[in-house]
Amino acid sequence: MFKKYLAFAFFLVTFTASSQTIGDYKNGFKRDGNALSFSTTRGEVKLDFCTSEMFRIRSSWSGKFEANENLMVIKYNWPNVTAKVEEKKDQFIISTAKILIKIDKMPFKINVFDLKGKLLSAENNGAISKSETKVGVTKKLQADEHFFGFGERMDFMDRRFKKVTLNVGRGKGLPHAIGAYNILEANYCPVPFFMSTKGYGIFFHNSFATEWDMGSSNKDQYSFKAADGELDYYFIYGPTFPAILNSYTAVTGKSPMLPQFALGLHAGTYSGGTWGYEEKTSDQYVVELARKYRSLGIPVDLLWLDSTWRLFGEKGGKGATSFEWRESFKNPKGMFDSIYAMNYKMVGLHLRPRFDNAKKLNLLDQAQQKGFTYPENGKPGEFVNFFDEKATQWWWENGVMRVAKLGAKFLKTDEGSAFGALANESEKVGPTGKDAERLHNLFPVAYAKAPFLEFEKFNGFRGLNQTREGYSGIQRYPYIFAGDWPSEWQYFAPVIKAGLNVGLSGVGSWAHCMGGFEHQADPELYIRWVQFGMFSPIALVFGMDHPGYKEPWNYGDQALQNFRKYDLLRYRLFPYLYTSMHQQYETGTPMMRALVLNYQDDENVYEIGDQYMFGDNFMVAPVTTKGAITRSIYLPEGTWFNYYTGEKFAGKSYHHVVAPLETIPLFVKAGSIIPMQPEMIYTGEKPVDVITLDVFPFGDSKYELYEDDNLSADYKTGKFAVTKITSSLKENALELNIAKPEGLFKSSKHRYLVKIHWNGKAAPKSILENGNKVNLVNAVEQLNQKPGWFYEEKSHVIWIKSVGDNGNSVSLKVN
Repeated sequence: MFKKYLAFAFFLVTFTASSQTIGDYKNGFKRDGNALSFSTTRGEVKLDFCTSEMFRIRSSWSGKFEANENLMVIKYNWPNVTAKVEEKKDQFIISTAKILIKIDKMPFKINVFDLKGKLLSAENNGAISKSETKVGVTKKLQADEHFFGFGERMDFMDRRFKKVTLNVGRGKGLPHAIGAYNILEANYCPVPFFMSTKGYGIFFHNSFATEWDMGSSNKDQYSFKAADGELDYYFIYGPTFPAILNSYTAVTGKSPMLPQFALGLHAGTYSGGTWGYEEKTSDQYVVELARKYRSLGIPVDLLWLDSTWRLFGEKGGKGATSFEWRESFKNPKGMFDSIYAMNYKMVGLHLRPRFDNAKKLNLLDQAQQKGFTYPENGKPGEFVNFFDEKATQWWWENGVMRVAKLGAKFLKTDEGSAFGALANESEKVGPTGKDAERLHNLFPVAYAKAPFLEFEKFNGFRGLNQTREGYSGIQRYPYIFAGDWPSEWQYFAPVIKAGLNVGLSGVGSWAHCMGGFEHQADPELYIRWVQFGMFSPIALVFGMDHPGYKEPWNYGDQALQNFRKYDLLRYRLFPYLYTSMHQQYETGTPMMRALVLNYQDDENVYEIGDQYMFGDNFMVAPVTTKGAITRSIYLPEGTWFNYYTGEKFAGKSYHHVVAPLETIPLFVKAGSIIPMQPEMIYTGEKPVDVITLDVFPFGDSKYELYEDDNLSADYKTGKFAVTKITSSLKENALELNIAKPEGLFKSSKHRYLVKIHWNGKAAPKSILENGNKVNLVNAVEQLNQKPGWFYEEKSHVIWIKSVGDNGNSVSLKVN
């Protein structure tokens, strides 16, 4: 059965002469609100409007349609869309405020245009087709059309002229060099969604394995096909990529705001003993690890214990979870208490989705007797049935609550891909058959959903879950991490590409193991990977190399200093990162953005997979070549500044820049305003009584600083504040206006320390705040104690400490 599954998982769908199209339009057109129905000679097609720019297409050869599911899609009911339908002899013409749809009757096919008549998407004759259980659509590939998305892919950015199969899995087989570590196969988080540079996106709402041929077999057409299930897809007009992402995540769900401290460092540990060294684990190791981070002044807020905290079970071994602590953990509750006493915010535990028995607990037996495991070959299985609410609740109350009541506050839900496939540390395949194939890609979402929601209620603040696998909808239960990639240079750049592709697929809360996961890392690789890691949506350090475990002090003094430097910088950037997280929640725009997201008409960016925007303003360019102290970068249209030096660069051009080992190249858009907080080694260590605004003046620009209580769900009902900041540079005069915060949330009091990069300008003559002259001080350090201003001639930086605070608006003028 296992071999049969593997053969199926990487199927090549071939539509032969025996395949059936949906036929021709017959009669019986019906309209009911947003729903349009068309009867054809071989079945029925439904078109449901969601908005004026988005519609859903379903095709059925039996005339019956599947019930709506709630793991991939969470919104089915949409406000009424004004659409005009005109029936002609040979076609239907349907128009909304945004798009024009022409449906040919013979043969039935759907073409979409913008309101100016520009073609967005056209189908071939016989486009909608079925062969045995396989369903698919073929569309025309336009001459200059390119495709982006498809989930966490490590191989390519642009999918034009390429094929890909989407089915959750890491890649199978040994040796690892051609098995699990094959970046062409790695599929931890596939997402059946893409965006076209022609201004539209398609989301294939089907949970079976899908194959996408984006012009590889025929350069004039592309197709997407599923192994089984319903032909059900959403067409989304943008025309911009951010607009398409916003609509896609309106259907599948937005990434929620995490607690603000989740922007801090996440540190994982094997508690002193990875595979083969389990006897070395202890609760004391974990406490000492937490203490060492604090003693070295390394900022960190979250800690989790990976696999070896628990006894491996009798049946599933390493691939299952018994919920029974190892004997070497003498006092788990004392361990949690000690860590929280050091001001850590969350401590979590790794587990796997199978129940198992251990020495004292027999949760597998109990769950099987109660029917709470998913059946395998007609018998009670081992996987928790996360598709059954009663089973999920029993798992929570009898399994997870055993650790939650001691102090665990989140889970790492590992091995979601093992449902219906071979697990990492097991020869078991799990459930098989058609239902298992249908649920295989959905299982990681259901698995992550359960603890995310339950811990949210139990903890009394925003949820958090760490998972390796996902599918459409996983962004609602963040976060995803990139998986178990070895600590080798060849995997560094592909991991960056994975983060960019998954962000283009609606999954913004993403992490990776800094320095890689397996093996001892080259210290230089560790340094470079950490620099990238601190400029990732979630900063995570974790490894299974014994005895190093990617702990920064185990890679030399330079690596330790590098780690601390960029970790401290990340914590200073919390206001900027938190504002970006809220933008992600509101719009679906990820924090880590492939350049094509904002520059989809610039073909120079289509295959750039090692540079990215980080929020609205930062351009990050990690160095991924061993020994390199320079690298080439591409700056898109506009004007850019070197973040460190203030040097100005012209956009839409290539540049070669210096990047010593201790430096990750960073650039900012001209006009950038970057908010920062005081340095601290854990969230809330000190009050944020001063917000630093790092300003790179250029023309007119603006920034909106977001604030809320950092913890509750009140942001969902509008309880937040926004501070609007504008910058206007005219010749050698600058006006910077910081408005009083607006909104239902009352911000804590803070003054402003403004750092203005006065690039190429004459030294300022005077500074005014709200019309009053600001005092000149003798040294920048004096601004720590009192308001005033100071000009650093060497760096061409103006420092201004405001007299006023955010209780009122602050207007600064530099002359």
